[in-house]
Formats: sequence, C-alpha cells, structure tokens
Amino acid sequence: MPVNKFFLSALSAFIIWGFFSLALKPLTDYPSLDILFFRVFIATAFLLIINLFFRKAVVVEAKKTFKELSKKKQKSAIVMTVVGGLLLVLNWFLFIYAVNHVSLQSASFAYIICPILTTVLAFILLKEKIDIWQWIAVGLCVISCIILSYGNLKDLIYSVIIALSFGFYLVSQRKNSDFDKFLILTIQMVISSIILLPFYPSYGGAVPTEFLFYSLLLIIVIVFTIIPLFLNLYALKGLNSSTVGILMYTNPLIHFFLAIFYFKESVSVAQVISYSLILISIVVFNMTAFKNLRHNNVR
Repeated sequence: MPVNKFFLSALSAFIIWGFFSLALKPLTDYPSLDILFFRVFIATAFLLIINLFFRKAVVVEAKKTFKELSKKKQKSAIVMTVVGGLLLVLNWFLFIYAVNHVSLQSASFAYIICPILTTVLAFILLKEKIDIWQWIAVGLCVISCIILSYGNLKDLIYSVIIALSFGFYLVSQRKNSDFDKFLILTIQMVISSIILLPFYPSYGGAVPTEFLFYSLLLIIVIVFTIIPLFLNLYALKGLNSSTVGILMYTNPLIHFFLAIFYFKESVSVAQVISYSLILISIVVFNMTAFKNLRHNNVR
C-alpha cells in the first residue's frame, strides 16, 4: 500500500496514543474513573465549541447531506453513529475496569490483540480481502499473543473483550463514511457524555482542585483524545480496516520501548520474543505492498 495522507494519518494517530502514558503517569494518584469522566466531558465541550462556532458550514452541509440520503441510508448513518458512541464509551469503561480490578497487563494486552481481531472482523463483516502474506502476519500475531497470555487466561478474556469493543468501533466507522469525520466524532462524544453523566454523581470523587490535574487533562483531551481520534477516523476514509488494524501495533510497541528505556520497567524474555514477532508480522503484512512499490520504481 502506498504511503499517502490516509496512511500517515493512521500512523500519526497510533504514534500519539503510544506516548499517552507520559501524560497519564503523573495522574496515578487520582481515581481512574474520574480521569475518564473529565476526559469525556471536557473533550465533548471542546468539540461542540469547535463545530458550533468555527465549522457551521460543515454542520449545515451535513444536515443537507442527511436529508438527501434515502431512508435506508439515513437509518444506517444514525445506527452507525450511535453504535460508534456506545462502543467508544464501552471500550473506555472496560479499559478502566481492567486497570483497576484485573491487571494493567490485561488492559495493555488488549491493544496488542486488537489489530488481529480488527483484521478478522473486517474480513468477515466488510468482506475485505486478505492475501496470503497478511494471513501469515495474522498467524504470527496469534503466536505472539499465545506467548504473552500463557498462564493468564483471565487476563486474556478481559483483553479479548476490550479489543473486540475497539475492533467493532473501527469496523463500524469504516462503513459510516457519508459525513465529516470530525462532526461524527463530536456526536459520538456527546452520546458518550450522555451515557456517563448519570454515573458521575454516584461514582465520581471529590472535584480536583490541583492545577496539575486540569493542565494534564487538557493535554490528554486535545493531544491524546481529539487529535488522534480524528486522524484515525479520517484514515478510515482511505484505508481498509485491516491495514489500520496492523498499523495499530505502533501503539503498544511505543509503550513497550517507553517501559524499557524511560520508565525502566523489567521485561521478560517472553515479551521480547512476542514483540519481535509483532515487528516481523508488520513487515510480512505489507510484503505485497513493498513488492508493488519496488515494481513501480523499477518501471
């Protein structure tokens, strides 16, 4: 696959998410659920302001486009948007629960197996083609996951559920391509806020007063939520879901290298072998694209 603006958008999104821990680690003293609440609420406010005050033409055009669609396509657009919002908030809830009540490993491992499930879901639901090299890459990823999950079946179950929620989100938004992605993201965040709002009074802690909390939350909202989500949704307009799924490995790989070289965490031999297989699988997955690019250059 040629390197184009869609490829670079997807890659940039996952690179940004890979560095998420740099902003999240200083907030370890705050409840994870509070971070989730404020992340969603502040992101929704930002997105609404941007769309209602600076992108009115896009909103008007979206209304016009929606009215021109057939009843069937209107229903599909509504369903895909609502489903996307539900999957997004479900994924974030499950991730927080896994970190707080299962293990950090299970939450991180979810985004390692997510590309595999996304590739398979795209093959099953969207009928996207997977060539022999891509199947081999999927096989290598499965082996790497088996190595990482050995002896941790409970963690693996939670990881699969988290990965499936995000995988279904990516696939559903691949089909939801009739409208501006930034506007769709705004609507989905509004849906997420509506879902979370009733839980905030009962499950939210005391309102934080520290400057550190809100300054880092702004960074998390703008740099690690709005920008990468938009880039990811935009990339789905020009890339198939399986390619986006493989590029997703950039995220856990960056986490892996940060853990070793920045946070100085210990790494097992199994992890080294598993992540090495993931690197190989990325190269194998794009083998056909590399051959085509080389052939075009020769010509």
